[in-house]
Amino acid sequence: MKSKYINLFLSLFSALLLSVSWYWHLTICIFFAFVPLLFIEHTISFNSHLAKPKLKLLAYAYLVFLIWNIAVSWWIVYASFGGAIAAFVLNALLMAVVFVLFSNIKNRINKPWAMWLLVPVWIAWEHMHTLWDLSWTWLTIGNVFAFDHQWVQWYEFTGTSGGTLWALASNVLIFQILKSRTSLTLFSKPILKISLLIVLPIVFSYSLFIYGRSLKPSENKVKVLVVQPNIDPYNVKFYLEYQEQFNNVLQQIKGKLNAETDYLLLPETFVTDDVNESTLQQNYSIHLFRDSLIRHFPNLKIISGANTYLFYEDGQTITSTARKDPDSGKSYDVYNSALYISAADVQVYHKSKLVPGVERMPFPALLKPLERLAINMGGTMGSLGTQAERAVFNEQGNQTAVAPVICYESVYADYITEYIRKGAGLIVIITNDGWWKDTPGYIQHLNYARLRAIENRRQIARCANTGVSCFLDEFGTIYDATPWWEQATIERELNYSTELTFFARFGDIISYLSVLCSALCLLWLTFLRFKK
Repeated sequence: MKSKYINLFLSLFSALLLSVSWYWHLTICIFFAFVPLLFIEHTISFNSHLAKPKLKLLAYAYLVFLIWNIAVSWWIVYASFGGAIAAFVLNALLMAVVFVLFSNIKNRINKPWAMWLLVPVWIAWEHMHTLWDLSWTWLTIGNVFAFDHQWVQWYEFTGTSGGTLWALASNVLIFQILKSRTSLTLFSKPILKISLLIVLPIVFSYSLFIYGRSLKPSENKVKVLVVQPNIDPYNVKFYLEYQEQFNNVLQQIKGKLNAETDYLLLPETFVTDDVNESTLQQNYSIHLFRDSLIRHFPNLKIISGANTYLFYEDGQTITSTARKDPDSGKSYDVYNSALYISAADVQVYHKSKLVPGVERMPFPALLKPLERLAINMGGTMGSLGTQAERAVFNEQGNQTAVAPVICYESVYADYITEYIRKGAGLIVIITNDGWWKDTPGYIQHLNYARLRAIENRRQIARCANTGVSCFLDEFGTIYDATPWWEQATIERELNYSTELTFFARFGDIISYLSVLCSALCLLWLTFLRFKK
């Protein structure tokens, strides 16, 4: 009975440390947040008299991860209470299962070094979690360093998975030292090991920051004007006439837009009138931009969010997300899109990392009949369509290529590198963070953009309907941040770069190796099961 209460206390303590790591710049807590949970795992694994040890470990781990999920992402309830509960329950369960799987592998191998398998197994899980329809990567451990981005300038080599590796390795080392009951003094060898593991990456990070700042800035500049319309997404945005919203923006940018402006940036789903992609050149909304703005500023490029749709012609492959038009009987897909509008061209990019249960019913091929249950956010209902590859906005004669990143996509590290490898020298993020109200949600989303800037060494223009619009340099520093729930217009010259970082060039190598290592461990586990 005593051990039961001890384990319960350790579970709550681990959950507390994980949760506060995302708040109040207490990132340091992540380096020992898993230690109490590892002590629970150790106690249960080596108690031969305990009934159903795996089930008990699952229960304690589930308690830890459920509290962590709720404490960090509770603000999802403002979008959907039911969807939030499902996200908390399912994501925590998946995390707990992965932890128990690690424990099973460790105990089967039964070697002192097997404790370190927590690192590749967890990183492999985080990577696989980015690839399927139930993807929810908000709590990727490496994301926690977004709140102290000066510590992880080396993400340009490792990406976010490097932060997960750093945090978990520190936890395992601290656990092993505490478990061995070694005498710890201020200058003892174990304390020195822990200090070096935590401090050396920070020192290396600051050296990269100082060196990078000393380099001559790019001579290629792009002038970007960002508009934050601040339209209530719940009660106004999708009910107010688009013409009126457009006129309001014209008033906002009056006297600020000029012949030197290269890009005008408008937020996600700014164009609320549905746009038929088959007739872009004739579309009313696009003519508004051209007649009101581009006619006066011929070199201006406009990037705006929009709701678009595309009908499938006879013989074309129809996707699992397509819906039927009751009048014509034809199938069509609806998209959350970014539009690129210039005097010469109109281009479209479809958001392809969709929020599960909000913009996409998971596994639409199987759950097609339930897609109407998808939450109405962004002006459309049901599962949205996607595109297979990333696309950048550029055109013949234009010397710049821009990565159009829509909202939730900015949380995915390896995903963003696909834009960069296609030639994007600048990242624009268009979003609508008003769904979460004035909560930590939009602040977390903003800070995650710091990591994308560091990983790719690209400057970023971030445009929110409301939330925080701002600019970020290639070191993750934020400039000209707008207040919450206020109309705002900001302008800045951004450096344009075509150089590829190690991470952008080769992708998430740490995750790829972790998946391979975990697969080999599972094969070895299977072998041991059948071995006499």
